[in-house]
Amino acid sequence: MAVTETETEERVIRYNEAFTETLQELMREDPDIFIAGEDVGRYGGVFQSFAGLNAEFGDERVVDTPIAEQAIIGLGIGAAAMGLRPIVDLMFMDFVMVAMDQIANQAAKMKYMYGGKASLPLTITTTAGAGLGAAAQHSQSLEAWLIHVPGLKVVYPSNAYDLKGLLVSCVRDDNPTIITLHKKMLGSKAHVPEGLYEIPLGVANIVRPGTDVTVVAIGKMVDEAKKAADILSEEGIDIEIIDPRSLLPFDTETVVQSAKKTNRIVIVHEAVRNGGIGAEIAAQIQEEAFDYLDAPIARVGAPFSPVPFSPALEMSYVPSAESIIEGVRGVLHRIA
Repeated sequence: MAVTETETEERVIRYNEAFTETLQELMREDPDIFIAGEDVGRYGGVFQSFAGLNAEFGDERVVDTPIAEQAIIGLGIGAAAMGLRPIVDLMFMDFVMVAMDQIANQAAKMKYMYGGKASLPLTITTTAGAGLGAAAQHSQSLEAWLIHVPGLKVVYPSNAYDLKGLLVSCVRDDNPTIITLHKKMLGSKAHVPEGLYEIPLGVANIVRPGTDVTVVAIGKMVDEAKKAADILSEEGIDIEIIDPRSLLPFDTETVVQSAKKTNRIVIVHEAVRNGGIGAEIAAQIQEEAFDYLDAPIARVGAPFSPVPFSPALEMSYVPSAESIIEGVRGVLHRIA
Protein backbone atom coordinates (compact mmCIF):
# COMPACT_ATOMS: atom_id res chain seq x y z
CA MET A 1 0.00 0.00 0.00
CA ALA A 2 1.43 3.35 -1.06
CA VAL A 3 1.62 5.86 1.79
CA THR A 4 1.79 9.60 1.20
CA GLU A 5 3.81 11.91 3.43
CA THR A 6 0.60 13.72 4.43
CA GLU A 7 -1.01 10.51 5.67
CA THR A 8 2.06 9.68 7.74
CA GLU A 9 2.10 13.14 9.35
CA GLU A 10 -1.59 13.11 10.22
CA ARG A 11 -1.62 9.87 12.19
CA VAL A 12 0.26 9.53 15.50
CA ILE A 13 -0.02 6.38 17.65
CA ARG A 14 1.87 4.77 20.49
CA TYR A 15 4.71 2.28 20.02
CA ASN A 16 2.63 -0.42 21.70
CA GLU A 17 -0.40 0.36 19.56
CA ALA A 18 1.72 0.05 16.41
CA PHE A 19 2.75 -3.43 17.53
CA THR A 20 -0.82 -4.58 18.21
CA GLU A 21 -2.20 -3.03 15.03
CA THR A 22 0.48 -4.67 12.90
CA LEU A 23 -0.29 -8.10 14.32
CA GLN A 24 -3.99 -7.54 13.70
CA GLU A 25 -3.45 -6.49 10.07
CA LEU A 26 -1.05 -9.36 9.38
CA MET A 27 -3.44 -11.94 10.85
CA ARG A 28 -6.31 -10.62 8.77
CA GLU A 29 -4.14 -10.93 5.68
CA ASP A 30 -2.68 -14.40 6.32
CA PRO A 31 -4.66 -17.22 8.00
CA ASP A 32 -1.43 -19.17 8.57
CA ILE A 33 -0.28 -16.64 11.17
CA PHE A 34 -0.98 -17.39 14.82
CA ILE A 35 0.33 -16.05 18.13
CA ALA A 36 1.39 -18.06 21.18
CA GLY A 37 2.85 -17.06 24.53
CA GLU A 38 2.27 -16.50 28.21
CA ASP A 39 -0.86 -14.37 28.88
CA VAL A 40 -1.16 -13.25 25.23
CA GLY A 41 -4.76 -14.51 24.98
CA ARG A 42 -7.73 -13.02 26.76
CA TYR A 43 -5.55 -11.01 29.15
CA GLY A 44 -3.78 -9.34 26.22
CA GLY A 45 -0.21 -9.70 27.45
CA VAL A 46 1.63 -8.29 30.44
CA PHE A 47 1.97 -4.92 28.63
CA GLN A 48 -1.36 -5.25 26.79
CA SER A 49 0.58 -5.61 23.55
CA PHE A 50 -1.85 -8.30 22.35
CA ALA A 51 -5.03 -6.65 23.62
CA GLY A 52 -8.14 -7.47 21.56
CA LEU A 53 -6.50 -10.05 19.32
CA ASN A 54 -7.98 -13.07 21.10
CA ALA A 55 -11.46 -11.54 20.89
CA GLU A 56 -11.14 -11.17 17.12
CA PHE A 57 -9.22 -14.31 16.17
CA GLY A 58 -10.13 -16.78 18.91
CA ASP A 59 -8.25 -19.22 21.09
CA GLU A 60 -6.83 -21.24 18.20
CA ARG A 61 -4.95 -18.28 16.70
CA VAL A 62 -4.07 -16.35 19.87
CA VAL A 63 -2.92 -19.10 22.21
CA ASP A 64 -2.16 -18.86 25.91
CA THR A 65 0.69 -21.19 26.83
CA PRO A 66 2.05 -22.58 30.10
CA ILE A 67 5.00 -20.79 31.72
CA ALA A 68 7.47 -22.86 29.70
CA GLU A 69 9.70 -20.88 27.36
CA GLN A 70 11.33 -23.98 25.88
CA ALA A 71 7.90 -25.29 24.95
CA ILE A 72 6.81 -21.92 23.50
CA ILE A 73 9.79 -21.75 21.14
CA GLY A 74 9.54 -25.47 20.38
CA LEU A 75 5.89 -25.00 19.42
CA GLY A 76 6.87 -22.18 17.09
CA ILE A 77 9.67 -24.16 15.47
CA GLY A 78 7.47 -27.16 14.80
CA ALA A 79 4.59 -25.08 13.45
CA ALA A 80 6.89 -23.08 11.17
CA ALA A 81 8.54 -26.21 9.82
CA MET A 82 5.09 -27.59 8.98
CA GLY A 83 4.09 -24.55 6.94
CA LEU A 84 2.48 -22.13 9.39
CA ARG A 85 3.83 -18.67 10.21
CA PRO A 86 3.91 -18.47 14.03
CA ILE A 87 4.62 -15.42 16.18
CA VAL A 88 5.72 -16.52 19.64
CA ASP A 89 6.26 -14.19 22.57
CA LEU A 90 8.88 -14.49 25.33
CA MET A 91 7.54 -11.56 27.37
CA PHE A 92 10.96 -10.51 28.77
CA MET A 93 14.28 -10.82 26.97
CA ASP A 94 15.73 -12.32 30.15
CA PHE A 95 13.67 -15.44 29.36
CA VAL A 96 15.68 -15.98 26.16
CA MET A 97 18.16 -17.79 28.40
CA VAL A 98 15.61 -20.46 29.27
CA ALA A 99 14.93 -21.21 25.59
CA MET A 100 18.42 -20.63 24.18
CA ASP A 101 18.88 -24.26 23.10
CA GLN A 102 15.69 -24.11 21.03
CA ILE A 103 16.62 -20.71 19.59
CA ALA A 104 20.31 -21.29 18.85
CA ASN A 105 20.49 -25.02 18.18
CA GLN A 106 17.11 -25.68 16.58
CA ALA A 107 15.51 -22.56 15.06
CA ALA A 108 18.75 -21.01 13.85
CA LYS A 109 20.26 -24.20 12.45
CA MET A 110 17.33 -26.15 11.01
CA LYS A 111 17.65 -24.76 7.48
CA TYR A 112 21.37 -25.59 7.48
CA MET A 113 20.87 -29.06 8.93
CA TYR A 114 18.40 -29.87 6.15
CA GLY A 115 20.56 -28.56 3.33
CA GLY A 116 18.44 -25.46 2.80
CA LYS A 117 15.26 -27.45 2.15
CA ALA A 118 13.55 -26.45 5.40
CA SER A 119 11.74 -23.14 5.71
CA LEU A 120 11.32 -21.65 9.16
CA PRO A 121 9.13 -18.51 9.11
CA LEU A 122 9.19 -18.05 12.88
CA THR A 123 9.02 -14.65 14.58
CA ILE A 124 9.97 -14.32 18.24
CA THR A 125 8.84 -11.15 20.03
CA THR A 126 10.21 -9.97 23.36
CA THR A 127 10.83 -6.86 25.48
CA ALA A 128 14.15 -5.62 26.83
CA GLY A 129 15.63 -2.75 28.77
CA ALA A 130 15.65 -1.22 32.21
CA GLY A 131 13.90 1.77 33.74
CA LEU A 132 10.73 0.22 35.20
CA GLY A 133 12.15 -1.01 38.49
CA ALA A 134 11.89 -4.62 37.31
CA ALA A 135 15.32 -5.49 38.78
CA ALA A 136 18.09 -7.79 37.64
CA GLN A 137 16.07 -10.68 36.19
CA HIS A 138 13.55 -8.69 34.13
CA SER A 139 15.54 -5.71 32.81
CA GLN A 140 18.40 -7.03 30.72
CA SER A 141 19.46 -6.27 27.16
CA LEU A 142 20.90 -9.47 25.68
CA GLU A 143 20.94 -8.68 21.97
CA ALA A 144 24.69 -9.42 21.78
CA TRP A 145 23.95 -13.05 22.68
CA LEU A 146 21.56 -13.33 19.75
CA ILE A 147 23.69 -11.71 17.06
CA HIS A 148 26.40 -14.28 17.76
CA VAL A 149 24.16 -17.04 16.35
CA PRO A 150 24.28 -17.68 12.58
CA GLY A 151 20.84 -18.26 11.11
CA LEU A 152 18.93 -15.69 13.16
CA LYS A 153 17.79 -12.20 12.20
CA VAL A 154 17.57 -9.65 15.03
CA VAL A 155 15.89 -6.24 14.94
CA TYR A 156 15.44 -3.49 17.54
CA PRO A 157 13.05 -0.68 16.50
CA SER A 158 13.54 2.72 18.13
CA ASN A 159 10.13 4.20 17.26
CA ALA A 160 6.59 3.20 16.37
CA TYR A 161 6.99 3.78 12.62
CA ASP A 162 10.00 1.49 12.39
CA LEU A 163 8.36 -1.03 14.70
CA LYS A 164 5.49 -1.57 12.28
CA GLY A 165 7.65 -1.80 9.17
CA LEU A 166 10.24 -4.07 10.77
CA LEU A 167 7.62 -6.37 12.30
CA VAL A 168 5.97 -6.87 8.91
CA SER A 169 9.35 -7.74 7.38
CA CYS A 170 10.09 -10.18 10.20
CA VAL A 171 6.77 -12.03 9.93
CA ARG A 172 7.00 -12.27 6.14
CA ASP A 173 10.58 -13.55 6.26
CA ASP A 174 11.10 -17.29 5.80
CA ASN A 175 13.86 -17.38 8.41
CA PRO A 176 13.71 -17.15 12.21
CA THR A 177 13.59 -13.52 13.32
CA ILE A 178 13.65 -11.89 16.74
CA ILE A 179 12.13 -8.45 17.27
CA THR A 180 12.90 -6.66 20.52
CA LEU A 181 10.69 -3.93 21.96
CA HIS A 182 11.93 -1.63 24.70
CA LYS A 183 9.64 -1.60 27.75
CA LYS A 184 10.08 2.13 28.42
CA MET A 185 9.20 3.00 24.83
CA LEU A 186 5.78 1.32 24.79
CA GLY A 187 3.99 4.63 25.39
CA SER A 188 6.13 6.73 23.06
CA LYS A 189 4.41 8.12 19.97
CA ALA A 190 5.33 8.52 16.31
CA HIS A 191 3.78 8.95 12.90
CA VAL A 192 2.51 5.56 11.71
CA PRO A 193 0.48 5.12 8.52
CA GLU A 194 -2.43 2.72 8.32
CA GLY A 195 -1.96 -0.44 6.30
CA LEU A 196 1.01 -2.77 6.06
CA TYR A 197 4.43 -1.60 4.87
CA GLU A 198 7.88 -3.14 5.10
CA ILE A 199 11.20 -1.74 6.25
CA PRO A 200 13.90 -4.03 4.81
CA LEU A 201 16.03 -5.89 7.32
CA GLY A 202 19.67 -4.84 7.25
CA VAL A 203 19.08 -1.20 6.28
CA ALA A 204 20.09 1.48 8.81
CA ASN A 205 18.44 4.87 9.20
CA ILE A 206 20.38 8.13 9.34
CA VAL A 207 18.21 9.81 11.95
CA ARG A 208 20.16 13.05 11.98
CA PRO A 209 22.87 14.07 9.50
CA GLY A 210 25.98 15.62 10.99
CA THR A 211 29.61 16.41 10.29
CA ASP A 212 31.66 16.20 13.50
CA VAL A 213 30.97 12.85 15.20
CA THR A 214 28.91 9.78 14.28
CA VAL A 215 26.79 8.32 17.07
CA VAL A 216 25.52 4.80 16.40
CA ALA A 217 22.62 4.29 18.81
CA ILE A 218 20.65 1.10 19.53
CA GLY A 219 16.95 1.03 20.48
CA LYS A 220 15.92 3.56 23.12
CA MET A 221 19.37 5.08 23.00
CA VAL A 222 18.34 6.80 19.75
CA ASP A 223 16.12 9.14 21.80
CA GLU A 224 18.98 9.82 24.20
CA ALA A 225 21.28 10.54 21.27
CA LYS A 226 18.77 13.08 19.92
CA LYS A 227 18.74 14.85 23.28
CA ALA A 228 22.54 14.86 23.28
CA ALA A 229 22.59 16.27 19.74
CA ASP A 230 20.35 19.18 20.73
CA ILE A 231 22.60 20.08 23.66
CA LEU A 232 25.83 19.69 21.69
CA SER A 233 24.51 21.77 18.78
CA GLU A 234 24.40 24.75 21.13
CA GLU A 235 28.15 24.29 21.54
CA GLY A 236 28.67 24.14 17.78
CA ILE A 237 29.15 20.35 17.74
CA ASP A 238 27.23 18.65 14.92
CA ILE A 239 26.67 14.91 15.47
CA GLU A 240 25.28 12.41 13.00
CA ILE A 241 22.95 9.80 14.50
CA ILE A 242 22.60 6.37 12.91
CA ASP A 243 19.94 3.91 14.03
CA PRO A 244 20.90 0.43 12.76
CA ARG A 245 17.31 -0.81 13.24
CA SER A 246 18.49 -4.26 12.22
CA LEU A 247 21.30 -5.72 14.32
CA LEU A 248 21.60 -8.93 12.30
CA PRO A 249 21.99 -8.42 9.39
CA PHE A 250 23.84 -5.20 10.17
CA ASP A 251 24.22 -2.31 7.72
CA THR A 252 27.99 -1.93 7.96
CA GLU A 253 28.20 0.13 4.78
CA THR A 254 26.10 3.03 6.08
CA VAL A 255 28.08 3.23 9.32
CA VAL A 256 31.43 3.00 7.52
CA GLN A 257 30.48 5.76 5.07
CA SER A 258 29.52 7.96 8.02
CA ALA A 259 32.83 7.19 9.73
CA LYS A 260 34.69 8.27 6.60
CA LYS A 261 32.76 11.56 6.69
CA THR A 262 32.95 12.49 10.39
CA ASN A 263 36.18 10.63 11.29
CA ARG A 264 34.96 10.00 14.84
CA ILE A 265 32.59 7.33 16.20
CA VAL A 266 30.65 6.83 19.42
CA ILE A 267 28.55 3.67 19.81
CA VAL A 268 25.87 3.59 22.50
CA HIS A 269 23.70 0.73 23.74
CA GLU A 270 21.86 0.02 26.97
CA ALA A 271 23.43 -3.41 27.43
CA VAL A 272 26.57 -3.70 29.54
CA ARG A 273 29.58 -2.30 27.73
CA ASN A 274 31.67 -5.43 28.23
CA GLY A 275 31.10 -7.81 25.30
CA GLY A 276 28.24 -5.72 23.96
CA ILE A 277 27.24 -5.22 20.34
CA GLY A 278 29.26 -2.00 20.37
CA ALA A 279 32.45 -4.03 20.33
CA GLU A 280 31.40 -5.85 17.15
CA ILE A 281 30.35 -2.62 15.44
CA ALA A 282 33.66 -1.01 16.42
CA ALA A 283 35.58 -3.96 14.99
CA GLN A 284 33.74 -3.76 11.67
CA ILE A 285 34.37 -0.02 11.41
CA GLN A 286 38.10 -0.27 12.08
CA GLU A 287 38.44 -3.11 9.57
CA GLU A 288 37.03 -0.93 6.77
CA ALA A 289 37.66 2.66 7.82
CA PHE A 290 40.67 2.64 10.15
CA ASP A 291 42.63 5.17 8.09
CA TYR A 292 39.76 7.65 8.28
CA LEU A 293 39.52 7.71 12.08
CA ASP A 294 40.94 10.71 13.91
CA ALA A 295 40.36 9.21 17.37
CA PRO A 296 39.75 5.79 18.92
CA ILE A 297 36.16 4.54 18.66
CA ALA A 298 34.27 5.19 21.90
CA ARG A 299 31.66 2.87 23.43
CA VAL A 300 28.94 3.98 25.83
CA GLY A 301 27.09 1.26 27.71
CA ALA A 302 25.90 0.16 31.11
CA PRO A 303 28.46 -0.74 33.80
CA PHE A 304 29.41 -4.40 34.19
CA SER A 305 26.82 -5.11 36.86
CA PRO A 306 23.32 -6.61 37.16
CA VAL A 307 20.56 -4.04 36.70
CA PRO A 308 19.85 -2.53 40.16
CA PHE A 309 16.33 -2.47 41.62
CA SER A 310 16.74 0.88 43.39
CA PRO A 311 15.21 3.58 41.14
CA ALA A 312 18.05 6.00 41.89
CA LEU A 313 20.72 3.42 41.07
CA GLU A 314 18.84 2.22 38.00
CA MET A 315 18.65 5.78 36.64
CA SER A 316 22.41 6.09 37.09
CA TYR A 317 23.00 2.64 35.58
CA VAL A 318 21.26 3.21 32.23
CA PRO A 319 23.22 5.27 29.65
CA SER A 320 21.78 8.72 29.08
CA ALA A 321 22.16 11.85 26.97
CA GLU A 322 24.76 13.04 29.48
CA SER A 323 26.91 9.92 29.05
CA ILE A 324 26.64 10.21 25.26
CA ILE A 325 27.76 13.84 25.49
CA GLU A 326 30.73 12.75 27.57
CA GLY A 327 31.61 10.15 24.95
CA VAL A 328 31.35 12.68 22.11
CA ARG A 329 33.52 15.22 23.91
CA GLY A 330 36.02 12.47 24.62
CA VAL A 331 36.53 11.54 20.95
CA LEU A 332 36.71 15.20 19.94
CA HIS A 333 39.57 15.80 22.36
CA ARG A 334 41.56 12.68 21.47
CA ILE A 335 43.82 12.05 18.52
CA ALA A 336 44.33 8.56 17.07
